[in-house]
Amino acid sequence: MKLEIESSLKALNEGGILIYPTDTIWGIGCDATSEEAVARIYEIKKRAESKSLVTLVSDWEMLKKYVPVLPDGVQEFLRETTKPTTVIYADPHGIASNAISSDNTIAIRMPKNDFCIELIRAFGKPIVSTSANYSGSPSPTCFSDIEEGLLAKADYIVNLSRHEIQESASQIVRFDQDGQIIYIRK
Repeated sequence: MKLEIESSLKALNEGGILIYPTDTIWGIGCDATSEEAVARIYEIKKRAESKSLVTLVSDWEMLKKYVPVLPDGVQEFLRETTKPTTVIYADPHGIASNAISSDNTIAIRMPKNDFCIELIRAFGKPIVSTSANYSGSPSPTCFSDIEEGLLAKADYIVNLSRHEIQESASQIVRFDQDGQIIYIRK
């Protein structure tokens, strides 16, 4: 795994695009603080910039650096849930503007995957994690589901977990002003 982290870091530090395994489905990602790298993700996926992207952080400390005000109850909810969960947060700071939705929110997940956590910690910044597919195509549940054309556009493809099958993407939730959970995707 060390070599994969080093190779991934090299690509990220050069503004490159990664295809990598996550705790859910295979993702395509980049430095979430770089507008140029994020723009490449939209271009590669043929995705409208009006559709937001998921971003990964390594831990609570990193999350609080980019989202200073967390909704009431989010920490308890994430500690108790066993399903990978992406939360929509308001008023992010320090993230590329084209990774933030027009309503000034961002979807962030703390993955439960050793590779992702170690990579993000070593990089020191959040990374984009959107499904490794063209917009409108099915999400890849395993590496072999990723289209060759998409693979060719990545600067680095992680050589881990290529035979594992992931059944689904993360659930997506938002917290209202009263701390109530609103499920966007289960």
